[in-house]
Amino acid sequence: MQRKHSTLNRLRQQLRKKKESLADQFEFKMYMIFHFKEQPKKKSCAVFEIAEVVPVMTNNYEDSILKGVKEEAYSYESTKELLDKDVVQLHAPRWQSMRKDVIGCTTEMDFFLWPRNDIDRIECLLFSRWKDQANEPFRQLRARFEFFHEDYKKQLLRLIDNKDKAGLIINNPCQSVFLFVDRQHMENAKNKTVVFKLSSVCLYLPQDQLTLWDMRSCEEVLASYL
Repeated sequence: MQRKHSTLNRLRQQLRKKKESLADQFEFKMYMIFHFKEQPKKKSCAVFEIAEVVPVMTNNYEDSILKGVKEEAYSYESTKELLDKDVVQLHAPRWQSMRKDVIGCTTEMDFFLWPRNDIDRIECLLFSRWKDQANEPFRQLRARFEFFHEDYKKQLLRLIDNKDKAGLIINNPCQSVFLFVDRQHMENAKNKTVVFKLSSVCLYLPQDQLTLWDMRSCEEVLASYL
């Protein structure tokens, strides 16, 4: 374990000289799962495969994160702590459905998030492998990424009167999942309703967790969701 830690530290030092992050040395796969509350004769979850996962160093989104502080979505203290860490963002704006009865095609994220009460939680599964080991299978990273309905509902309610329509950000309590949402209006003959749609997702992962893998393959993990 000590030898592995020393090797990773040397690699980080070399990458800093090249202005690269450790995350740039990996290929990633990500899946986004919407778990629905139990209802008779209805599916338990919807699974989407992310088309491309783009690793970005945290400070590249510093302005957007601090904007969330001004809107009281989260505290300055917790945000400063996050920005000070050696954290990688894994940005995902495009996906495709894993439903067997839907012909796969990649689209921009545009998922109706709220108001609705049938979602229990959102879960993201993250897999990776070294870029120079293309013949090796993707393995799941041990980090957990979950965002429960009650947690994101509270933040969306605060954003109902926000003047901005796009680029709004909400996050789970442990700040590992950040959702970018768009605020829109839906009108009918009787009233006008504010709705929020998911436009992209970012996972936050400390660099020292990039090599903490589970032994299960991507196919084995997904089998329990499909």
